Amino acid sequence: MSLSFKELMTAVQGSAAAFRSITKLQPVGGEGDKVFPATYAGGRYATEKRRILDAAGQEREVDCVLLDSVQSQSNRAEEALKLAIERKAIDLPLIEVDFTAANENLRSPIANLTSLDVPHRLADAILRDSELLDGTRFSKSDYARKWGRSNLWNATAVYELCPTALVFGMWGSPEKPGGLGAKFERAFVSEIVAVDVEQIEKRNGFRIDPLGSSKNVPLKQKDDGSFEVGSGKLRPSELNHGNIPFESSNGGIRFRYAEQTTVVSLGALRKLHFPINGEDGSNVDHAGRAVLAAIGLCAGVLASESGTSLRSRCHLWPVEERQWELLEKPSQSPQSFGLSGKGAAQLLKDAVDHAKGAGLQWLEEKVVLKPSTELVELVRQSQELAAKEKGEGKPE
Repeated sequence: MSLSFKELMTAVQGSAAAFRSITKLQPVGGEGDKVFPATYAGGRYATEKRRILDAAGQEREVDCVLLDSVQSQSNRAEEALKLAIERKAIDLPLIEVDFTAANENLRSPIANLTSLDVPHRLADAILRDSELLDGTRFSKSDYARKWGRSNLWNATAVYELCPTALVFGMWGSPEKPGGLGAKFERAFVSEIVAVDVEQIEKRNGFRIDPLGSSKNVPLKQKDDGSFEVGSGKLRPSELNHGNIPFESSNGGIRFRYAEQTTVVSLGALRKLHFPINGEDGSNVDHAGRAVLAAIGLCAGVLASESGTSLRSRCHLWPVEERQWELLEKPSQSPQSFGLSGKGAAQLLKDAVDHAKGAGLQWLEEKVVLKPSTELVELVRQSQELAAKEKGEGKPE
């Protein structure tokens, strides 16, 4: 059973709490295989405690480790939406900073960045410090003037320019991102946690040098990135030659299962209002919220279809077909349904068409920006400094 647009609208207009998907995963190497989660401050895993039922039905406390955070999951979902836009599977408003011309002055070229790439979304400093093609600074443009006045009771300008900011959350203003200005909570929340974990405390080994470079040959680093042999005080291993031993306090983990929980909160979306020409309307509000819910569902489905290879040696696989639930009434079992990427894309299209019929439009053409002169210079000097610290020398 798939979710229809009619059911989506009924859920948005009613009192349903959220759409939810809970999926169990195992390593692609098989149950019990070792994986390596991300590490945080001090090179440690992010751990927590949970209470689960064992095989005998007894409750017990177990160790858990965070495999992929809410922030990381949001980034993966936004990347999935971006790829779907590039494939023309879906249409969404997009702001893009074009670095093509700037790359001529940079040591390392930078790919074009969109509002689905930058960390603070519409309020990001990269957008703030870029310009429209006519030279107008984005933070001083009509776009910024409109969305800078947005809030929960008037989110129309953000919907028109960057609706994904209302789905994944944003806090900032056109001129002072990241802490001041409009605040929109996350409606899309996803996380992957390993449950009942055994941590391997230590791992060590060698990276073997096929050249057999001796540790007793002294080397000297030169400014251009090369080295002199027979002088200096550096060992070959300090320049990545020779056999290099390694030791890490993070030896990976094994777990009973991993669990991915994805939620699209209808409660969060109901806080948003979309007045048109200064006039409120419940029909327009419902239509806008339905579009945002469809974006959240689309993001979750497309991200899951792109796989769960989180990082090196942390590749997971769902052990069951992914299902979604609609949490509608506390006294009733949730309504379950499946949703494919194609089905989610159609659901989004239907919602957008309905919103347009209600008078709620968004930008059809991509907003293209170019990085400001000072932003390019910041990147250029940062790259040169990093290269100097690595001993790479000057570019040709």
